[in-house]
This record gives sequence, C-alpha cells and structure tokens, in this order.
Amino acid sequence: MLGKSALTRASSSTSDNRIFVYEVEGLRQSDQTEQNNYPIRNSSTILIQVPYNRMNEQMRRISRLGGKIVNIRPLTEITSDEN
Repeated sequence: MLGKSALTRASSSTSDNRIFVYEVEGLRQSDQTEQNNYPIRNSSTILIQVPYNRMNEQMRRISRLGGKIVNIRPLTEITSDEN
C-alpha cells in the first residue's frame, strides 16, 4: 500500500498540470517542415500551448525551425465575474 500511495502522489504533481503559452515569431518553411501535411506561416506571431514537462524540447524545436520565442506565460483559466 505504501508504494501505491507514493506513486499516486508523484503522478499528481502540480508541475504535471502546468501549461505554458509560447508566443513565437518567424517560423519558416524548411526541409524538416516540408514533411508536414500543413504549411508553416512566415508572418506574425503564433501561440503554442506547451506542457511544463516538454518546455525544453519545444524550445529546441522552435529554434530548429528558425523561430524566436518572444514571450512565455502560464496558461490560466479565464473566469468571468461580470455579474
């Protein structure tokens, strides 16, 4: 039983639930992205949602694709209190 509770506690870590939003500009079409089924825009900025545990991997991917991260912020739930 002790092992089970230790595993449960580790898997429900708050870092597993955190999502960040990367604002990226300058992504370009390259040999690597030519293999995708969709084109990559070269203009303006795009927003990419990234889980905490994949932040470094995504930063490297954006860099390989020629993009520049101009902003990183945590994704927060928007609540409406307009009553």
